[in-house]
Amino acid sequence: MLEGLIPWIAGGIIVLVLVILVLYFVGIYNRLYTLKNSSEATLGQIRVAMKKRLDMIDQLLGAVKSYAKFEQETLQKVTAMRASVGTAGPGDLNKIEQESRSLFGRLIAVAENYPDLKTSTTVLNLQEAIKSVEDEIARQRYTYNNISQQFNILCDTIPSSFVARMIGMKKLDYLQFEEQINTPPKIEF
Repeated sequence: MLEGLIPWIAGGIIVLVLVILVLYFVGIYNRLYTLKNSSEATLGQIRVAMKKRLDMIDQLLGAVKSYAKFEQETLQKVTAMRASVGTAGPGDLNKIEQESRSLFGRLIAVAENYPDLKTSTTVLNLQEAIKSVEDEIARQRYTYNNISQQFNILCDTIPSSFVARMIGMKKLDYLQFEEQINTPPKIEF
């Protein structure tokens, strides 16, 4: 009688192991896609904040250009950066971040050279608003990089790396914005 049960027990164990493996695969698959979607959502929030900052820099540029000679090229740069933010990937956002920080630093330097402009309520409000948006971008960048780190760890570690490769997941790039707020900007007009 026991001999007739052995094939059934062995078959049951095999089915149980297969069910556990499938459930584990589904769990890893879901975790990878959850992290990937979270990173995309956070990247979208960063794009919105960067566009908002570029809009404010454009407004600040309008307030400052009556005091200083600005090249048309500067205005075109802001417009081009604003247009490219919506479709930019992490690498492109790094470049846009660097360029917009440089431009903002130049605008602040110009404002400091003109006492009337330096005390202008509009200019001061815009500078504070831009700094607030920069804080928001920094928080979102931190969140994005943490999500990317979790995702990349799953892509690098066994057994989740096998699942990631099977479904074609590639590691996420980190956002590496430069933190050079204290560096004096180059003033080139």
